[in-house]
Amino acid sequence: MLRTLRRRATAAGLSLATILAGSLLATGTGAPAHAAVPATIPLKITNNSARGEQLYIYNLGTELSTGRQGWADAAGTFHPWPAGGNPPTPAPDASIPGPAAGQSATIRMPKFSGRVYFSYGQKLVFKLTTGGLVQPAVQNPSDPNRNILFNWSEYTLNDSGLWINSTQVDMFSAPYAVGVQRADGSTASTGRLKPGGYNGFFNALRGQPGGWANLIQTRSDGTVLRALSPLYGLETGALPATVMDDYINRVWQKYSTSTLTVTPFADRPGTKYYGRVSGGVMNFTDGAGAVVTSFQKPDASSVFGCHRRLDAPNDQVRGPISRTLCAGFNRSTLLVNSSQPDASAADFYKDNVTNHYARKIHAQMADGKAYAFAFDDVGHHESLVHDGSPRQAYLTLDPLS
Repeated sequence: MLRTLRRRATAAGLSLATILAGSLLATGTGAPAHAAVPATIPLKITNNSARGEQLYIYNLGTELSTGRQGWADAAGTFHPWPAGGNPPTPAPDASIPGPAAGQSATIRMPKFSGRVYFSYGQKLVFKLTTGGLVQPAVQNPSDPNRNILFNWSEYTLNDSGLWINSTQVDMFSAPYAVGVQRADGSTASTGRLKPGGYNGFFNALRGQPGGWANLIQTRSDGTVLRALSPLYGLETGALPATVMDDYINRVWQKYSTSTLTVTPFADRPGTKYYGRVSGGVMNFTDGAGAVVTSFQKPDASSVFGCHRRLDAPNDQVRGPISRTLCAGFNRSTLLVNSSQPDASAADFYKDNVTNHYARKIHAQMADGKAYAFAFDDVGHHESLVHDGSPRQAYLTLDPLS
């Protein structure tokens, strides 16, 4: 079982506010290693963007054998970050020249839990604080990466294999697909948009009333750079804080007189928890009637960020229940199905009050799969590929069209 863990740590007062602290992808137990996974595997990067700017690649993360943060060069050699400072100090230049448009290049991926960034036309600015690497935070208008077109993929390579995904948890930007070549020579891929899907997403977001168009960031020359996630939309004031209140209130009202049944583990259908709202709090009981965890009524930030009042610790009770609740709120399935998680994507995003950012991303994906919010993997609707004996990974940069 793969559990995706999105950790956000805010560095107060920093112009780059998101610190990489620990794994971006945390793999659970039970994934068989079909053959010994080598120390590094090739990552083939293909530039199908049709853009003429210089491409820069970065492979940043945590070395799993030591827990040290650092970067890998094109050969897959690990380099630990030097000590940072307060205020943050510039990080070493970890950029790797990427292939020109229409070309491919191959680098090596070490046993990391981390990110492969790519940027067009300009190198990204990374800094180091005493807590580790400070990453781009383009929701901040003064962030030095604000006007750079860039994106990233997340991956974990360990003794049980490779997990690699595309992600829109923080933003939707320069499109790409990821893939893996299996031991038998076959390949699996995900993350590709439908033809016209890039512009289709932005056009759909512009047409969504209620402030959703305000998530779009452009350069002064009019170039569309990205759409911020709704969580960052709340933080920047692009979306009103009350954007999810109507739906949240209806859910709380419904389950004050009925029961929400959560079956959080697909491989353990007998493990069920039962939620009822009493005194404004949703209490979950187990089969014996004992209260196992409780949730205050969430707000939009809790829903979009899957945090705060929907915090999901990496345990076996509250975390799995919270993940399921978070997915149900974002997909607006909690009123139409009192047994969660909802198995059918056909039921997702049907309420007028929903995560329209996630809805529009999924609608433009060729396979329907995406990481449009932190727990989009509930029910396996995420854009992730895995293999226990990977021969090669792929990162394909697609046109902005």
